[in-house]
Amino acid sequence: MRCGPTLADDLGPRADEAANFLKALAHEGRLTILCHLIDGEKSVTELETLLASRQAAVSQQLARLRLEGLVRPRRDGKVIYYSLNDQRTERVLGLLNDLFCNDPLK
Repeated sequence: MRCGPTLADDLGPRADEAANFLKALAHEGRLTILCHLIDGEKSVTELETLLASRQAAVSQQLARLRLEGLVRPRRDGKVIYYSLNDQRTERVLGLLNDLFCNDPLK
């Protein structure tokens, strides 16, 4: 049993922000990109290879993740590298890993 303010009291004022965060994660391609980035910075070309996807599709998903502030780009000459930008993302990915990859009930 919780003591003090309820989850609705805590989250209510920031529910829109939380919903946008979850919407950004709620796409298989974006979620997979984030999972690859949890291991460290990757170039767009590396992500294309890991996802077996076209550059345009990967760039579109990265643009959404940038917009939401979940990844940050770094340019080195002509190559753009991406890394996680938000510790919340890493925490949520860890929880998803526990729930869906390490669940002894499955």
